Amino acid sequence: MSKESTPLSGRVAVVTGASSGIGEASAERLAMLGAKVAVLARRAERLDDLVAGIGARGGTALAVAVDVTDAEAVRAAAERVEAELGAADLLFNNAGVMLPAPVEELRTDQWRHQIDLNITGLMNVIGAFVPQLVASAARLGVADLINTSSIAARNIFPNFAVYSGTKAYVTQLSRHLRVELGPKNVRVSAIEPGIVGTELQSHVTDEGALEWLDGSKETMEWLAPQDVAETVGFLAALPPRANLQQVTIMPTGQPA
Repeated sequence: MSKESTPLSGRVAVVTGASSGIGEASAERLAMLGAKVAVLARRAERLDDLVAGIGARGGTALAVAVDVTDAEAVRAAAERVEAELGAADLLFNNAGVMLPAPVEELRTDQWRHQIDLNITGLMNVIGAFVPQLVASAARLGVADLINTSSIAARNIFPNFAVYSGTKAYVTQLSRHLRVELGPKNVRVSAIEPGIVGTELQSHVTDEGALEWLDGSKETMEWLAPQDVAETVGFLAALPPRANLQQVTIMPTGQPA
């Protein structure tokens, strides 16, 4: 293949939340663009299927079953990636969960789960892989840290307060990390998608939120995970001098 068709050839990408949805599609896209891809998630069997599929198409991938809320396990995963594929120079920090509910219901279990995964898990991955990104950027001239946020980070959706708060954290964190890491040639971006058809919706238990989601299908075509994956690939393939700090990708029919 030509360099134009595989602009990420020679790069080592890490994708969290890779067992389904945006993470799975992004791992496939990055591999198609030439990167060696480490796929991280809890469900080992799904990761093995993903790696087999990437391999069948001529790509290189490594499955690492890990719960990103376990900091020690994430550090071990980072060591394994570096040992088997080389130091990461592209991290797509994508693992997350969405559990809307009215705050008055006091669903503290759901609050904790969203905060643990969307914030603490995100930070565990950043802590484990940023040293590799910095070292890779010094060697290659560029590395990428791409975090999955949400349009909910900036727009108001009833009963989504905790989820939206976690995603606002991701967007604001990304802006600050860009200031820290940009001078070291590590580009930091936050992707803020609107509604994407993934497993996230299947985890929702609140009846009001489920009705709203079902109703939205009647008025718009949701994004597909591959739409976000294309955006991830685009960001990583930009010239090293260029960094899109925030990208909002919306279904054409979603007003806000």
